[in-house]
Amino acid sequence: MQYKNLMTAAFALCACAASAAEPVDYVNTLMGTLSKHSLSTGNTYPAIARPWGMNFWTPQTGKMGDGWQYTYTADKIRGFKQTHQPSPWINDYGQFAIMPVTDTMVFGEDDRASWFSHKAETAKPYYYKVYLADHDVTAEITPTERAAVFRFTFPKTNKAYVVIDAFDKGSEVEIRNSRTITGYTTRNSGGVPEGFRNYFIIVFDKPFTTTAAVIDGKINIGSSKASGSHAGAVAGFATKRGEQVTARVASSFISMEQAERNLLEVGGRDFDAVAQEGRRVWNSTLGVIKIQDNTPDNLDNLRTFYSCLYRCVLFPHSLYEIDGQGKIMHYSPYNGKALEGYMFTGVGFWDVFRAQCPLLNLLYPSMSVKIQEGLANAYLESGFLPEWASPGHRDCMVGNNSASVAADAYLSGLRGYNAQTLWEALLHGANAVHPQVRSTGRLGWEYYNKLGYVPYDVKINESAARTLEYAYNDWCIYQMGKAMGKPHKDIEIYAERAFNYRNLFDKETSLMRGRLENGKFAAPFNPLKWGDAFTEGNSWHYTWSVFHDPQGLIDLMGGAKPFVQMMDSVFNVPPLFDESYYGGVIHEIREMQIMNMGNYAHGNQPIQHFIYLYNYAGEPYKAQYRLRDAMARLYAPTPDGYCGDEDNGQTSAWYVWSALGFYPVCPGAGEYVVGSPLFRRAEVTLENGSVISVDAPANSPDNVYIEAVKVNGAPYGKNYFRYADLVKGAAIEFAMTSIPNLTRGSHKDALPYSFSNEYKSKTSPKQR
Repeated sequence: MQYKNLMTAAFALCACAASAAEPVDYVNTLMGTLSKHSLSTGNTYPAIARPWGMNFWTPQTGKMGDGWQYTYTADKIRGFKQTHQPSPWINDYGQFAIMPVTDTMVFGEDDRASWFSHKAETAKPYYYKVYLADHDVTAEITPTERAAVFRFTFPKTNKAYVVIDAFDKGSEVEIRNSRTITGYTTRNSGGVPEGFRNYFIIVFDKPFTTTAAVIDGKINIGSSKASGSHAGAVAGFATKRGEQVTARVASSFISMEQAERNLLEVGGRDFDAVAQEGRRVWNSTLGVIKIQDNTPDNLDNLRTFYSCLYRCVLFPHSLYEIDGQGKIMHYSPYNGKALEGYMFTGVGFWDVFRAQCPLLNLLYPSMSVKIQEGLANAYLESGFLPEWASPGHRDCMVGNNSASVAADAYLSGLRGYNAQTLWEALLHGANAVHPQVRSTGRLGWEYYNKLGYVPYDVKINESAARTLEYAYNDWCIYQMGKAMGKPHKDIEIYAERAFNYRNLFDKETSLMRGRLENGKFAAPFNPLKWGDAFTEGNSWHYTWSVFHDPQGLIDLMGGAKPFVQMMDSVFNVPPLFDESYYGGVIHEIREMQIMNMGNYAHGNQPIQHFIYLYNYAGEPYKAQYRLRDAMARLYAPTPDGYCGDEDNGQTSAWYVWSALGFYPVCPGAGEYVVGSPLFRRAEVTLENGSVISVDAPANSPDNVYIEAVKVNGAPYGKNYFRYADLVKGAAIEFAMTSIPNLTRGSHKDALPYSFSNEYKSKTSPKQR
């Protein structure tokens, strides 16, 4: 990795005295930014933000509207952009930019752009600083949830300017007085109702000496207002060398008055005070996990860990604001009204249901309660729970995984929101599809409910992937209904449908396969074909998407031994692929191909739980080896630090869980499957005051295998930990070794949860 030495040296400066370093000091916000359309090493941008903030800020190297708004290989910055972008593939909404320039009053993004160097760049979650060489200006940013403070250090000049760009697609800017600029931007990539606006206000601490309004590229000196397709403004100053000009910025999706109210988050505090508060907030949020292992062989792992945890708590975006009476209010991205209550957005459940949402439920349950209330509001305002929201419903990905998000929260004991509303939403979403957004609800639900699968030949793409995820989603509905005391006669149908995964299993290949409406399997069948019946993967990847019943899958494959052989084959076959469905090699395929791990495609979500399945077949030592190998080879605290899209905290959450030594293979089951802890000691402090300590004193890059485990001093032989036990506090001790223990965890009573061990289906699988 060409940038590894550079970034390691940079982090060494802030962590040279291990005793002085705090969690936020280990975060590299540039991790994953060395990405492009054809190859993702994260597809991230440096988010200058508070945890779960409504607004993020980022230096903008890409052009207006470019989803790759910051890339590590770029050498020019065009502005500092307020962003709400969850992914370059989803793109942004409600964005505007601020950029200091000197010498010439300019506006265009190419004209104002400046060369910069990463050597003159400081990028932290709560603070960003960069030297803009062409303008001899140092720019700094520090944010709150809905506001930010900018500090520009100018040279001696009578021609110092700050450009405000409200972007195209409809915007307005007004120079209200000698220190204040207001406006709104409407630019979005979809998912917004009619009349959508992001209102902003910018207040400077130095009066303007000259001003101009800009419309469609034309600079009108002396004009105070611009409204139209593409509006902006330029404010000028006379500055001494080293003089600092401060701008306080806030925005609102509700109104200009609310934007002014949101500006009170920074109030009259100076830049450094806001930055120090941000540092405290980040250390408090990240510090719920304390890694006590700063030995030289683990420093990079420590940096990777906290960089990943930082990503986990960025999403979902808050979309709520606090009005003048202190009430929680939100702009509804579903009906365009200002309503009471919480709202969150900027996240795809197809990604985050797997590990990121369960992580929030364990570490930050009070935030998860707010998120659940926001989900209930989304249903009340749109008639559906979101599957991908940015800010409203987006037509992206498959599955009905809002069921997992709601069920895991409830089954984890979260309360304080209207669970009944969510229950009603789950039932509705399982038996309907959104009339405009086909990824919301269940596309093909009529076929699925009647046949037990979504057919391959009824013009519904990725039918097998939908079927497998719907089956897990039905299990989630059943479990939540059971926990809520719903009548068995009302929820039994979901228990039966949870076994629908069996209807796609092809005994001849021991793989999942698309099936025709007439009951025959689709032919010809190439298990290496990406897409088609599957979503951003092939049959080798999706066959394992039976989160709730691995034992049922083991039985279909003929027992534990052939199951493990099939698992081994994923790594042993070459990274061959068939890209014909897409008409070209998509980046997810390329990321699998280049990692030299066979057909294991960790860079995309469907297979990320896969390695842990060795625990269900009585060979956990194989999981231990593979997990440590994946952590070592696929993650690094560098610009190319991921092996695919980071995706709203999911790929990061995999690392956080795995580094601790356990993982939620089946959200909703109340179990975490044991892996191989990465550090010698980790301490997790929960909101209820309980502490989970994970000690592995003999841990090392060679000692990846578990010889024995103790919990609270007693020997522990199971391949999983129970959520209910951990939330009370637990002292977990791992005895690590370089030699695999072939017997520990091999017995039936050591195996994690599988639904078929709890519930016997009355419905036989459809046979070929």
